[in-house]
Amino acid sequence: MSLFENIPGAMPDNAFAMIEAFKEDTYKDKVNLSPGIYRDDDAKTRNFLAFTLRVGYQARQIIQANPNLNHDISPQMGYPDLVSVAREITFEDKLGSRSITSMQTIAGTGANYLIARFLSSVSQPNTVWLSNPTWENHPKIWKHTNPTTKQRLYPYYNHKTSTLDIEGMVSKLKEEASKGDVIVLQACAHNPTGLDPSREQWKVIAGICEEKGLFPIFDSAYQGFATGNIGNDGWAIRHFTTCSNGTIEFAVAQSFSKNFGLYGERVGALHVVTRNNDTAAKVETTLKQISRAEITSPPGFGAKVVATIYQNPGLREQWHRDLDTMSSRLRDMRMQLYEGLTKRGTPGDWGHLLTDFHVYLLPTGRLSFTGLTSRNVEYVAQSIHEVVTV
Repeated sequence: MSLFENIPGAMPDNAFAMIEAFKEDTYKDKVNLSPGIYRDDDAKTRNFLAFTLRVGYQARQIIQANPNLNHDISPQMGYPDLVSVAREITFEDKLGSRSITSMQTIAGTGANYLIARFLSSVSQPNTVWLSNPTWENHPKIWKHTNPTTKQRLYPYYNHKTSTLDIEGMVSKLKEEASKGDVIVLQACAHNPTGLDPSREQWKVIAGICEEKGLFPIFDSAYQGFATGNIGNDGWAIRHFTTCSNGTIEFAVAQSFSKNFGLYGERVGALHVVTRNNDTAAKVETTLKQISRAEITSPPGFGAKVVATIYQNPGLREQWHRDLDTMSSRLRDMRMQLYEGLTKRGTPGDWGHLLTDFHVYLLPTGRLSFTGLTSRNVEYVAQSIHEVVTV
């Protein structure tokens, strides 16, 4: 009898299962709207061999031409230039006297996992608050790192008005959140709704976090995708850095998978903003201890690509233009789908879309506009229309 005979079968991950189902579907007009991976209008993945060939090629050439290039192990906190770039992209020049610990991670998932693991070790939060709805991996990460931490939902999306339920969110947190609770916020391009708070609403949210003594974690997975400008998309994080005389402690889980197209390289960073340098030093040693037991140190190549592009003025400018191009295409696809549905007079629910029309969505209902192209948007609109008007 095998030692593993009685292991209960685990449910497959929805996102990866959907990708496999899409690959196996032989229908010629199938459309995959499930993965959060940027594709151009030819449905090609945005990577350094396709969409940004010049930037990626030049970055690799610079890296490979460096006579000091080696495959030594990275420092525990990560490739130093990447860590510096990650801070600049996130905080610009707004850190001031704030104390911060930054560490390279295995993309955004690794950053979310590391901060959850860290908090479970040092503060053992009673409750983590997640938006309703949220990225489907958030609950899994917290269940894995600390099963005893209660997971509760705060109102986020009002389905009747298709707007942010800021009143419901504030009311829920004021009445039921407790000091020391963790709240997961998404910095921009909220997954799965795509709806972000306004700057005035972010100020209200920051006030609630301070008033209730909550520890915010910003999940920053799509910086640059919401508006095409990394500064605009990072405003909420910078506001939390400077508001209330810099007294709010919080963390940022940052991903470079989307905005640098490095999905397979798994490049990210975790930033923990604290009140003083002594605390920051303790945070660093604890993060090192956790990381040593799990990965020892992060990989180097993707980190070098990000740092090389951002630290080279010409490549950085091209990268900014690429972000604007990608964001503009997504807005255009959103508008084309909207127009396709409204001209058909399509009502609300999108049920059974996957089964009947070879259009692949996650169970959360998240529609990734990156999968839409000028050639398939009318097909998708017609599919949605036929499903909800049956």
